[in-house]
Amino acid sequence: MFEAFQIPEVFPLGIILFDILFLLVAIPIEAYILNIRLNFDKKSSTFYAVCINFFSSAIGWFICFQIEPFLPDSWRLELINFVFFNRLSSSGEVLGSVVVFASVAFFFTFLMKLVLLKFLIFSLREEITLTLKTQLPPIARYSRRNSRKKILNTNLVLTVLIANALSYSAILVLLFIIFPQS
Repeated sequence: MFEAFQIPEVFPLGIILFDILFLLVAIPIEAYILNIRLNFDKKSSTFYAVCINFFSSAIGWFICFQIEPFLPDSWRLELINFVFFNRLSSSGEVLGSVVVFASVAFFFTFLMKLVLLKFLIFSLREEITLTLKTQLPPIARYSRRNSRKKILNTNLVLTVLIANALSYSAILVLLFIIFPQS
């Protein structure tokens, strides 16, 4: 039954452990920010932080594996060297590309987390909007919903941006501690 399942000879255990470490750092920070800024309870904010971080990590790895065949050979070699051996060369071209890639990854992750959080809130909080509709009169319901939706949308974007920035900053500090410059 398990004959088809085999562990590959070369297994990127280091990058998997780093990804788990980064998730363990990012999830509590983002859950705390969601709890404080959006007034979610601790259980809900932790659930949302876990979901958006796991989904964004999985989508990020999927995109990484999809674009890897189209990279130039020098970049592919650096990517494979980093994934399997946790090493980057010190050439200026590669380090400059890493800075650009990290900036793009930050904003892409921010947008992905924002969309995922909006989707989760929309799909899991639908029963709350149904109870609000029955409690408010029709005119008040329309005006309050539009003004509250604008405030919530702005607050949600800013909260996700702050949470993502803080988690990326903590991960960057962790990387400086793990890989000290000689």
